[in-house]
Amino acid sequence: MQKKCIIRVHGTVQGVGFRYTTRDLAQSLGVTGVIRNEPDGSVYIEAQGEEGQLKELVKQCKQGHDNFHVSKVETQWSDELGEYSDFTIER
Repeated sequence: MQKKCIIRVHGTVQGVGFRYTTRDLAQSLGVTGVIRNEPDGSVYIEAQGEEGQLKELVKQCKQGHDNFHVSKVETQWSDELGEYSDFTIER
């Protein structure tokens, strides 16, 4: 069953390739949605897919990387789906 997960990622996540890394991961998992930088320095993700796929995306978002540091990840789950055919980066 498809679900939607809104994810907000805080830390050093802008200007370090986080959106591109996350897009590639989401596409490899078969997750659709959108990712964008927010004015407060966080990254907003709206993702939809099977619950297991989304849980893996959230898990990976919580992990650090050589280029970025994640200090906090907030999630909000919903059964209300959007109209996404791919996972894209908004500028």
